[in-house]
Amino acid sequence: MDDIPREQLSGSLRRAAVKKHVAAIHVSGKLTLLQRKLSNVLLLNAYDTLISQPRHQIDARTLCLMIGYNSNDMATLKQSLKGLAETVAEWDMLDEKGQQEWGVSSLLSYAKLKGGICEYAYSPALADKLNDPKVFALINLNIQRRFTSGHALALYENCYRFVRTGSTGWWSLELFRRLMGVEGSSYYETFKHLNAKVIKPAVAEVNKTSNIRVTAETRRKGRTVSDIRFLIEDNPQLSILDLDDGTGLRHGPIYARLRELGASDRLARQWLSTHGEDQVAAKLDYVGKRSGVKSVVGYLSAALDQGFGDAPAGQAEPTSARAIKLRRVQQAVAARSPTQRDADKRMFLARIEDAAARVDFERFGWMSALNAQAIFAFWSDMNPGLFEDEPAD
Repeated sequence: MDDIPREQLSGSLRRAAVKKHVAAIHVSGKLTLLQRKLSNVLLLNAYDTLISQPRHQIDARTLCLMIGYNSNDMATLKQSLKGLAETVAEWDMLDEKGQQEWGVSSLLSYAKLKGGICEYAYSPALADKLNDPKVFALINLNIQRRFTSGHALALYENCYRFVRTGSTGWWSLELFRRLMGVEGSSYYETFKHLNAKVIKPAVAEVNKTSNIRVTAETRRKGRTVSDIRFLIEDNPQLSILDLDDGTGLRHGPIYARLRELGASDRLARQWLSTHGEDQVAAKLDYVGKRSGVKSVVGYLSAALDQGFGDAPAGQAEPTSARAIKLRRVQQAVAARSPTQRDADKRMFLARIEDAAARVDFERFGWMSALNAQAIFAFWSDMNPGLFEDEPAD
């Protein structure tokens, strides 16, 4: 799964950012766990073109798989998209000139499903805020997938945005209940119940599951708890899951080659962080020698993910019927987006019962010899007609 970049600031630059952007976007907490995950996947999918394009698209089946829906459960997906369109995002912050700015927007301005594609959009004002990493911190989907509680994921999202300041600042209990999606409940009006059923379990899961550790503090008016804040620190045991921005990678020659080919800034830095410059350079040379490649970026992504070009030295490319089918698989993989490719691999892995076959697929990906027949069957289902004009194995 693609890891999502976030901005790293230090020194006076960091302090200035904190002063200007102290109150990130608050999203109503009345979302199910799956809806909250859906919101983050949609944002990741749109992030590179959040400002430059008014509408965004993603394969609906892939979207379902990414967030744990049954890939055929379109009714659930429709209800979840409807929930996002009905959810309010609110911000109240200082702008670059020090003027107070308050705004409100639905989380999605619209969404539609047609021909197996989910199309959606954000309001221009909200897109502008979501695109600014000093205002809104994107969530690493590798971490998101670990959460089993909607309250815990909601707490993580709202705390993670303040990780660089070390504290959320004081929230009124009224605001906190709204962020957790329990406002309007007489049961949670009592702090004892709110603490036992929402705060303590959510804090425990965040600290166990994520790359940060949070500690709740309260203050009182008289004998009544009136406000809550969360102190935030890095979780050293899980910090590896939260990859940094990779800003330094922008200065290397391999990054420049990737950008010239059309790779986005985020994707180029992700590849370099994950595979290293030497590996990416080798794959660039490999792809450069291939003729007839329509999407160089797509083929390069497949080469990195699936290990194209990693055959032992001196081993000639086979020309058997199986090799022809494998090339068709490579082409089908290259045509998919990074998000779709990750979902495809996870869906196929879930079908593998034999331990040796699983290890072989994890090592060689779609070129796995032990899984060849299953791979052909999988891609035949995914892409009917893919092998119709090829010879039998």
